[in-house]
Amino acid sequence: MNHTAIQTPASGSEDDWLAAMPKADLHVHLVGSAAPATVAELAARHPDSGVPADAGELSAFYRFRDFAHFLDVYKLVSDVVRGPEDVVTLVAGMAGDMAAQGTVYAEVTVTPVSHMSAGIHPRDLAQALDIGAAAARARGVELAWVYDIAAQDGRDGAQRTLDAALRHPPAALTGFGLGGAETGVRRADFRDEFAAARAAGLHSVPHAGESVGPGEVWAAIDELGAERIGHGIAAIGDPPLLGRLREAGITLEICPSSNVATGVVPSLAAHPLPRLLAAGVPVVLGSDDPPMFNTSLLEEYRRVRDHLGLTADQLQALARASFEASFAPAGLKQRSGTRRPPPTSQGPARQPGS
Repeated sequence: MNHTAIQTPASGSEDDWLAAMPKADLHVHLVGSAAPATVAELAARHPDSGVPADAGELSAFYRFRDFAHFLDVYKLVSDVVRGPEDVVTLVAGMAGDMAAQGTVYAEVTVTPVSHMSAGIHPRDLAQALDIGAAAARARGVELAWVYDIAAQDGRDGAQRTLDAALRHPPAALTGFGLGGAETGVRRADFRDEFAAARAAGLHSVPHAGESVGPGEVWAAIDELGAERIGHGIAAIGDPPLLGRLREAGITLEICPSSNVATGVVPSLAAHPLPRLLAAGVPVVLGSDDPPMFNTSLLEEYRRVRDHLGLTADQLQALARASFEASFAPAGLKQRSGTRRPPPTSQGPARQPGS
């Protein structure tokens, strides 16, 4: 499937309200957050990377045939991050983009093995993330980090990820994740690493059920102790699983534009988000890899409004849920969107899916 731009109509004051409403992004990848100008800058530093050094050429570079092709492109972009200074550049650009759209907190996924393979020692990676987080804080954006295993790297990669998390953590490391390939890779294979990470106080936030069936969502819960799940959209076809997510309060990090761009959902109109809300499953919106998918967290709010019919009250409830489902300090959670919806909203405020 080729990724095409998704056009979203503007709606004046409600767009202004969405931009001003405090939001948390709980599903965003550091490398995937890099704006085209940042990627082009890094590619120019490393001209052997195979990544276009022209921001205008990246739009075509980011047309994904399918999920496997997306993973290939993502690896190429990861490979232009070759030194701590490149990491700081990434974080600074990401924080600027977040500040401009009302994102005041984010739990950002970092894949340390990718950076280690490019020659960055995990100690230097952690220091660069600390520097970047301090700069982001000065712009009004608080960052925390999730170290994730790239599933295709297998158990060796999992052990190296765990070692980096336990021996060389950045100051704001809060979670342990699992991303990358799902086909042919079982969540259960990583139970030992997740058990060790949880024992060390890290939260379990694996991806599961993005491009494969609900069985891997069950495995993320039962084998990895998942507290939140990245994507998890395959749960829509399994009523007992929906009940488990609802009753246990396990939040799904939903990234609609990402799912369309990688071909795991045919269109925004077909996305299962409204059905998940109707089933009472806790959900938040995430941007995933925003420039790669021609989106942003603010744009995800606009798109679920314009393409899926969510009301202003539902959007406000999603913003509030993004703080409640986070691992942020209590004081920061109190910043959850309390701004009233614009006058176009009808009726009393209600929770998503009500």
